[in-house]
Amino acid sequence: MSHPLGVSRPDLEIADLPTPEEVFKVSRIGPVQLFKYAVGPSLIALGISIGSGEWLLGPLNVGQYGFVGVGWVILVSAILQTFYNVECSRYVMATGETPVVGWGRVPPGWRLWIPLSVLIVIFAFIAGGWAASAGQGVYALIHGTVPPTGAEEPRLWAIALLLLVFAITALARRISRVLELANWLMVSAILIALLVIDLFVVPWELWWEGIRGFFTPAAPPAGITATQLGALAGFTALASGLNWYVMGHYRDKGYGMGYRAGFISGLRGERREILASGVTFPDNDLNRGLWRRWYRLLMVDMWGVFFVGAILGMLLPTILMSQAVALSGEKPTRANVPTFVAAALGDEYGRGMFYVALVLGVVILFSTQLGIFEAMVRVTTDAAHATSPRLRRLVEGDPRRFYYPFMIILLVIISIVIHASLPVALVEWSANMSNLGALIYPFFLMYLNSKLPRPARPRPWHYVILVLNFLFFGFFFVNFIADFVGEPLITF
Repeated sequence: MSHPLGVSRPDLEIADLPTPEEVFKVSRIGPVQLFKYAVGPSLIALGISIGSGEWLLGPLNVGQYGFVGVGWVILVSAILQTFYNVECSRYVMATGETPVVGWGRVPPGWRLWIPLSVLIVIFAFIAGGWAASAGQGVYALIHGTVPPTGAEEPRLWAIALLLLVFAITALARRISRVLELANWLMVSAILIALLVIDLFVVPWELWWEGIRGFFTPAAPPAGITATQLGALAGFTALASGLNWYVMGHYRDKGYGMGYRAGFISGLRGERREILASGVTFPDNDLNRGLWRRWYRLLMVDMWGVFFVGAILGMLLPTILMSQAVALSGEKPTRANVPTFVAAALGDEYGRGMFYVALVLGVVILFSTQLGIFEAMVRVTTDAAHATSPRLRRLVEGDPRRFYYPFMIILLVIISIVIHASLPVALVEWSANMSNLGALIYPFFLMYLNSKLPRPARPRPWHYVILVLNFLFFGFFFVNFIADFVGEPLITF
């Protein structure tokens, strides 16, 4: 018995959904068990989220142009992306397939969409602006001063942090779990530290101005470019149309049918095979009830953790940047934005505050580096493993034999690319390339999710939200391309 879905890929096998208690090995899922075991993939996404957009692009734009006309872009982007994440995760929970594998079921088939999707993700993030920015922070932390433009040492620190990511994944028993725990620690520390610093240095009227900016519809401020605004929209929350590249962690977490599909273990973990094709559930009373339970867990993870964290992660750094601008009497630039806040706070409150802000910036940017670097490797591994029987025979069913060598190759490539431009320029490129995904993948999700077992299918208004993702982020990408090749469609 099987469930046909799409084209060019095998039918989905049929099995019952597991219970959350079976997956997380507990007797019941109460509030403690919910946050101890069930919450997790959203934290990996949030660790990436609170980084390039929140520590670099959001503060850069607010520092240069203020909150009004910028804040609403942040709020709309975060809402649309959270809905989009839910739809990506719906597919993973219902089939046990990661999104990159699912795209292969969309006509004309996997030979086009799976390689193209891997290339889009790597092309978007290979620039390594997130790594280069973290390297700038480490340099400033060691030398007590902002690195000179074009200095080599920050890039070497960026490469060292890439090696640290390799070590973290290599020492893991279960890679997704280690990423969750690392992000529990980093995201909690980031938000608590930002809140304490903001309460200490930011006046209440600036808090209100930041919050009001989220809910004030206004034209973008004069002087801001299509590239800047598109980058802000793209890297608010996560990565707009490319958010799917992180949602595969719901499979490894064991959400829904992900529990039947397997996961990527670390070098210290036991060998685990991953199903080359997914498995779904029959439409009966038992599975309808279990699907509703899994979907509620997903809602908590996405709206209760990811969305709230993404909004706080953008509000707290941007109001701090606004206060840094007021204290210094200067505005941040692309070159100095990774260390601008630390320098301004250090001048006003002493060297202790300078180093606290630098450590915070390094942790924020490293959480992004950890998630993005690992995700590029994960997406490529899942794609290659699902589509190549020859590779599966070569690695003897153990995806780690592809995962780690490819991570080393990618590390070398990124180490070369980060010498090409200023970190923030690289980040802006990545963010706008993320908006490219919004022209493609919302329609893929409509196609795939409409063919899931009936209890898992979206409601009609979910399709409307996906179209809004296409319109909102797609507009910024088209405007970015027009700006890149000549004149933007719309100027501000």
